[in-house]
Amino acid sequence: MRIPLSILDLAPIARGETAGSSIAASVALAQRAEEHGYARVWYAEHHNMPSIASSATSVLIAHVGAQTRTIRLGAGGVMLPNHAPLTIAEQFGTLEAMYPGRIDLGLGRAPGSDQNTMYALRRDPNSADRFPQDVLELQGYLTGATRVPGVDAVPGKGSDVPLYILGSSMFGATLAAALGLPFAFASHFAPRLLANAVAAYRQEFQPSEQLDRPYVIAGVNVIAADTPAAAQANLEAVRRNLAVGLFGRGQSYSDELADQLLAQGAGHHVGQMLTHTAVGTRDQIGPYLDEFRRFADADELIVAHQSATTEGRLRSVTLLAEAMDAVPAA
Repeated sequence: MRIPLSILDLAPIARGETAGSSIAASVALAQRAEEHGYARVWYAEHHNMPSIASSATSVLIAHVGAQTRTIRLGAGGVMLPNHAPLTIAEQFGTLEAMYPGRIDLGLGRAPGSDQNTMYALRRDPNSADRFPQDVLELQGYLTGATRVPGVDAVPGKGSDVPLYILGSSMFGATLAAALGLPFAFASHFAPRLLANAVAAYRQEFQPSEQLDRPYVIAGVNVIAADTPAAAQANLEAVRRNLAVGLFGRGQSYSDELADQLLAQGAGHHVGQMLTHTAVGTRDQIGPYLDEFRRFADADELIVAHQSATTEGRLRSVTLLAEAMDAVPAA
């Protein structure tokens, strides 16, 4: 049996595409993942980013859920400081009522936005400091053991939607360990502390009603294609997209602008983000990911299939599943 594989989908809006076509692509991606035995698809909350269509995470999950049958769907994650815990409990309680046994709720404390967007969200600048307490409040609503007298989440109460702590630092690792929750590390874009965070999480883990032993999900990028040349071409397109998205300051996309940004320093930053990236054919990516799994000491891999086109992402989903079928689980 292979290690569980999951997908992180940002619902990217590719060049020349619209939010509508991006969402349709996310449906197709989840259907392809379901067909090939992936465990789950998660959607990440971001705001004010013209290339990402997953801002209304729970709405997107509901749409994809209606067009899939068995695959788990969830947030990877909801940035809880942007929201009242009761609101998130009601949203994900509603999703669990609609799709029983298929809903996950990953939680992060990052803003998922810039300072002006934080204002537009009416976010309290100090809200991240309350993240541990907000997680416990949210957990209480979902388990039916509310921490706010007289207030229940309806739907949501007693739904027991499983919680996951997301992070890219030691904070998330130690919090997940203290609360006895699964820990998902964002090594697909912030790899530096992966080994230290996972080691601390496993060492400090305290069993809980949800989880009796540590469970680690590690993020990794995959660019799989039928030929090495096609995979390398996809990698170069991804590097350009990241450079313009992160450093383009709203400028119109062009290959010339992207190459200029990469040459001026964005290339180093993009390279760091893509530290853990499997690039190549089916036969090449399987061994890479097996080695990464061992390095990350992961129980599950959550994959960002990076490609500039929907067709490329769908093909990557298929090739990865075929590759990992040939790699025995540890």
